[in-house]
Amino acid sequence: MTSAATRRRVGHAAATVLFLALLTHALPAAAQELAREPAYRAFPLIGSRLAVWAVAQLHLNFAAFILGVPVFAVIIEIIGWWTGDAKYDWLSHEFVKLVFAAFSTTALLGALLLFLFVGFYPRFWAFMTNIFVTTYWIYALLFFAETFSVYLWYYGWNWLSGPRKWLHVSLGVVSNLFGIAILFIANSWLTFMMSPTGITESGALKGSVWGAIHNATWMPINVHRLIANLVFGGTIAGAYAAFRFLNAETDDERARYDWMGYIANFVALSAFIVLPFAGYWLGREIYAFNQTMGITMMGGFMSWLWIIQAILIGVLFFGNNYYLWLGMERIPGSERYRKYIPYMLCILALGFMVWATPHSLIVTLQEARAMGGTHHPLLGVFGVMSAKNTAVNLMILTTFLSYVLYRRANKLSIRPWVLTGMAIQWAAFVVAAAIVVFYGVYGYFVESIVRIGFSVYQVGAVLGAIVLVMTIDVPMFRGARSTGPIRWGQIPPRSQYVLILLAVTFTWLMGLMGFARSGIRQYWHVYGVMRDTSVDAVTPALGYASNMITLVTIVFFAFVMFIFWLGGLSERGEAGAHPPVVAAAGSGSRAPRR
Repeated sequence: MTSAATRRRVGHAAATVLFLALLTHALPAAAQELAREPAYRAFPLIGSRLAVWAVAQLHLNFAAFILGVPVFAVIIEIIGWWTGDAKYDWLSHEFVKLVFAAFSTTALLGALLLFLFVGFYPRFWAFMTNIFVTTYWIYALLFFAETFSVYLWYYGWNWLSGPRKWLHVSLGVVSNLFGIAILFIANSWLTFMMSPTGITESGALKGSVWGAIHNATWMPINVHRLIANLVFGGTIAGAYAAFRFLNAETDDERARYDWMGYIANFVALSAFIVLPFAGYWLGREIYAFNQTMGITMMGGFMSWLWIIQAILIGVLFFGNNYYLWLGMERIPGSERYRKYIPYMLCILALGFMVWATPHSLIVTLQEARAMGGTHHPLLGVFGVMSAKNTAVNLMILTTFLSYVLYRRANKLSIRPWVLTGMAIQWAAFVVAAAIVVFYGVYGYFVESIVRIGFSVYQVGAVLGAIVLVMTIDVPMFRGARSTGPIRWGQIPPRSQYVLILLAVTFTWLMGLMGFARSGIRQYWHVYGVMRDTSVDAVTPALGYASNMITLVTIVFFAFVMFIFWLGGLSERGEAGAHPPVVAAAGSGSRAPRR
C-alpha cells in the first residue's frame, strides 16, 4: 500500500471521528430543543420504524464484526509473538485488515442511526438524552481512542516489529479494551429500554446515571453479546477465507486460506458452544425482572419464533460438525475416528428434532378435537423446555466430541497414562450426559420455577465435562507421535460453502434475536415507562419480520462482498505480498480451479 493511499485513509478516518465528535457535542442540545417538537415524524415511503430497524440492524452487524474480530486477532498475534511462528502474525494481520475495511462503514451507519432517532423519534431521543447524556461524552471519547489505537495497530504492524513487538501487541490489547467499553455503554441504553431502573415514576433520573446503566439485563446482555460477537466475527472471517480459497490459483494460496478458515471456524465454534449458556442467564434475568415479559417472550405470540431459532441453530450445529468431519479427510490417521461419525450424526438429528418440536401445534378445529387439544399427545412432551434444554446440551456435548476427535486425529499419545486419561475423558462425557438427561426428565415433575433452575445444573455438567476433558487432553497429546502432517488445502470445496452458510445463518439469527429483544417490549419505547404512541406501535407478525431480516441480511452481505473484494484488491500487483506460511502438497504449483 503506498504512502499516499495511507495518508488518504488516515485522513478519511480522522474526518469521520471529528464528524462524530461534533455530532455528539450537538445532539444533547438538539434533543432538548426537539422535546418541544412533535413526538414522531414519518420517514418517506417506508415509514420511520422500518428505516430505524434496517439501519440499526446493519449498524449492529458491522459493530459486532469490528468488535469481535480484534479480540481473537490480538490473541493470535500474541501466539505468534510467543512462539515466533510467522504464520500467526500473518493471520492476525489478515483479520485486522478486514476490520479496518469495515470500520468507516460502521461509523457512518451509526451516525445515520442517530440522525434517524433525532429526526423521527425526537421525544424518545430527548427522554434518553436526559438520562444518559453523561455517557454520550464517554462514548465519543472511547470511540475516538479506539479509532486511533486500531489505525496505529494496523499501520504500525511492520514498524513495531522485532524488539518493539510488545508495544504493538499492547496496542491491540488496548484497542480491544476500548471496544469492549464502547459495547458496554451502548448495551446500557438498549437494556434500559427493556428493564428500566434508577428513575422516578415520572421518568426522571434518580441519583446518578449508574443506577440506569446497572439494570437487571445489562450484564447478561454484555456477556451474551460479547460471546455472540466472537461467533459472528469468526463466521464472517471464515466466509472471507472460503471466498479466497475458492478463488485461489495455487496450492500455497489454497492451503493458506484453508488454514485461515479452520482457525476462524474454531474461534466461532469455541464461542458458539458456550453462547446458549449466556442466553439462559439472560432469559432468567428477563423472567426475574418481569414475568409478563418473560411469558410474552417464550409462551406468547413469540413462541414460534423459537422454533425458527431452533432450526437456525440446528443448521449451525450440523454445519460445524460437517465441516470438522470433512476436515478429517485431509488428516492422515483420522480413519480410526470416522466410525463414530454416524452415531454423532444420530444424536445431532434426534436433538434437532426435539428442539424444533413446537409445544402448541397450528391445527384445524377438527384436528384439535381429535387430539383433545392443541397439544399432541406424544409430540407435545418434546415441546417443553425440559426436553429442549436436554436436547441442546447433548448436541453441545456431541459437537465438542467432534472437535476432540478432530484435534487428535493425526496424533498418537506417548504418555504412559494415556489409557487412564482416555477412560476419565469418556467417563466425563457419560456422567455429563447422564446429569443432563436426569434433570431433563425430572423437570416434568416439578413446578416451572424449580424447572428453570435445573438448566443451571445441566449447564454446569456440560461445562465441567468440557474443562475436564481439555485439561487432560492438552498434556496427554503434548509431544505426541504424528501419523502425518495435515494436508492443508486438500479439503473438498463444499466445505467452503459450509463456512459461507454458517456466516449467513448466524447473521440471520442475529437479526431474529434482535427482533425478539425489541418485540418483547411490545408497545413501549421504555418498558412500563414511556409508551410508543406512534402509528407503528404494534409488534409485526413473524412472517413480516422474517422478510425484513432477510432483506437486511442481503444488504449486509452485499457490503461484506465489497469488503472481501477490497481485501483481495489491495494485494494485486504486490509480488510476494504474502509468502507461503502453511505447508501444502505440491507447494508453489499451479492448480486447476475447482
